[in-house]
Amino acid sequence: MLIGRVVGTVVATRKEEELAGLKLLLVRGADSEGKATGSLVVAIDAVGAGVGEVVLYASGSSARQTRVTKDRPVDATIMAIVDAIECEGKSTYTK
Repeated sequence: MLIGRVVGTVVATRKEEELAGLKLLLVRGADSEGKATGSLVVAIDAVGAGVGEVVLYASGSSARQTRVTKDRPVDATIMAIVDAIECEGKSTYTK
């Protein structure tokens, strides 16, 4: 899994039928402090995340392992909303 920050939403009125009803969010990779630093990815939201939240997301075949995304054509899925991060014994992020 990867750490990211939700930075926006994606709206697509015309899409593959298997994606109907799924919420698309724009996620930027983040560091251990929750600061957005990486590249952008469009991810399916499986947990009810919102803009500004730090999340854990999976990409590749692992993205299709949730109840929401099973057997769907997705490459990134938000699987958790982060409450806190501790790195090397120091609290680096708290929601």
